[in-house]
Order: sequence, then C-alpha cells, then structure tokens
Amino acid sequence: MPILWFSKLAHLEVEKVANLLWIHGGACNGNTQSFLNAEEPTVVDLVSDFGINILYHHSLAMEFGDQVRHLFDQILSDEIPLDILVVEGTVIQGPNGTGHYDMLMDRPKKEWIWNFAHKAQYVVAVGDCACWGGIPATKPNPTESIGLQYLKGERGGFLGSDFRSKAGLPVINIPGCPAHPDWVTQILVAVATGRAEDVLLDELQRPQTFFKTFTQTGCTRVQYFEWKEPVEEFGQGTRKGCLFYEQGCRGPMTHSPCNRILWNRQSSKTRAGMPCIGCTEPQFPFFDLAPGTVFKTQKVLGSIPKEVPQGSDPLSYSVHAAMARAVAPKWAKEDMFVP
Repeated sequence: MPILWFSKLAHLEVEKVANLLWIHGGACNGNTQSFLNAEEPTVVDLVSDFGINILYHHSLAMEFGDQVRHLFDQILSDEIPLDILVVEGTVIQGPNGTGHYDMLMDRPKKEWIWNFAHKAQYVVAVGDCACWGGIPATKPNPTESIGLQYLKGERGGFLGSDFRSKAGLPVINIPGCPAHPDWVTQILVAVATGRAEDVLLDELQRPQTFFKTFTQTGCTRVQYFEWKEPVEEFGQGTRKGCLFYEQGCRGPMTHSPCNRILWNRQSSKTRAGMPCIGCTEPQFPFFDLAPGTVFKTQKVLGSIPKEVPQGSDPLSYSVHAAMARAVAPKWAKEDMFVP
C-alpha cells in the first residue's frame, strides 16, 4: 500500500537539501490547489522534515518580478543547482510553434521549461496536462499544447522520447485531473531523499506504487460489478448498483488508487455515486470515444459495451455479463441504499 511505503520514508534522515522549482504552464491551477491540501506528507513537511527547498512556486513564493528573473538566471548559470523540476500544465507551443501564447518575462515559457529540464536532476510532471496534454491538447488544440514527454498516448512530447534528466531518468508522470495531493508529495519525498530508484515506473512512466492497480480496486460497489447489476439512472449516488454498465464509469480500465487512498481521507468518485472519468489515462477526456457525454456507457448493437475491462473482448464480456446477471442473488437486485 502506498501509505505504508511512505511510512518507511518518514523515518529517513535527510542528508542534504534538494532544490525544487515548480513552474506552471497551460492549465487551470487545480494541481496546485490539490498539492497545497496534501496531508501525508504536507507541503510544510516537505520543507521542515524532508529537506526540500522550494526555490519558487507561483502560489508560495515571496519573490516576484526581477527577483524571480534573477533566481531563474542563477539556476541557468549553475550558480544554484536544480534537483527537482516540477511542471504543472501543458507546454503551449502556439501560435505556429512560437510559444507566444504563453510568455514569461519576455520569453516563451516553453523556452524556460526546456532549459530548466536540461538542468534538473529529476523532472516531474504533475497532472494530466503536464503528463500528456490533457484537456488543452484535445483536438482541435488551438494553443498547440503538448505534454512534457507525451501527447495523449503517443510518446515524444515536448522534450522528446529520448529525453533523460541529469540523473538518467525520463520524466516521472503523476497524472490526474487533478492528481491526488499525497501522490505528489510522496513521490517528491522519494526523489528528494535519494530513493528515486525505488520509484518504479510503468510503461507510461507513472510510479507503479500508485498506478499499478485499477480504480475499481477497493470500490464499495464492486459486488454489483461482479453480478452485473447497474445503476439505471445517473444521480442515484447512494443507491445500489455498478456505475460501469450504464453511467460510463471507467474504473475497470483506469489505473489509480482512488479507492485505496481516499480523497480528503473520506471518499472517492465511485463511493459518492460519481462515475470514474479515467483522468489518469493519457486519452482523457475521451471525447472521441464518447461524443456528447462521458456519463453514458458507449455501446454497440444496443447492448454490448464498446470498451470492457482488460483481458476480454466486448462480445465475450457481454455474454458473461448476461449470464452473471441471470444468476445474480436476490440481494443484488433489491432496491435498497448502500450505507
């Protein structure tokens, strides 16, 4: 479990200060708001207990104007070493590749990001936009937005598929819209305390500690998934039934620990009756798959789900679902509320 993994790090002795720079690209600032609400560890813990020196963060720094420009110049001239670069938001390349849609101190922000990435020991992308472009990179993508090392599911991105930070790692992707705050702070602790080699990455460069299992793991509605009993109408938040069959829930196809590391230590989308929207996957927001709405299971031939959990095909899964529903126990069909 990720929390147990973090508890091991909590007793480490910090040997040196790790300089961190957080830069904001094309995004809504949602990942910053999430980050500031982290609990295990908190942002204060990062500084006081784990030796992270936040050189600059747009919502935390006291420096502004010429002070920030001087700090940036010191990093680029190697006067101040950069251990961790965190990027939130897309790299905006428009119009026509100039980057002039997103300027920072008289330079396209994409130039700052490129230069900092090649100075940093580690580069961390926080949120879908930084990881794979997210909503801004959805067609027609007028801002020419792109992720650091991916564009949707295609590897390459702004830095290129061969990019490696000074420590020899590709971009560490922490996706989500937004990413859970504790995913972010725990990975930063691992990197800052010299345990980056323990952060095993999957094929999309996501830390396996958090993204190896599916969102469905730990869902309190999973028994209804097994018996293929759906929630027939959206909005039946506490009523029995699985949100996959009718309401477009992507929990069985999405890698995240949202039902193991609860949001606000209280709940998750599926526990609250909200379909998982698959926000940790590179194809999010799936507009091409589900035109018009994401809150409706897309089907073929009227009943067969267009997408099914990994390891099955739509036709076989539809047959299996029909059989399971036919033999479902009485309690699974009863119209009752789940506590």
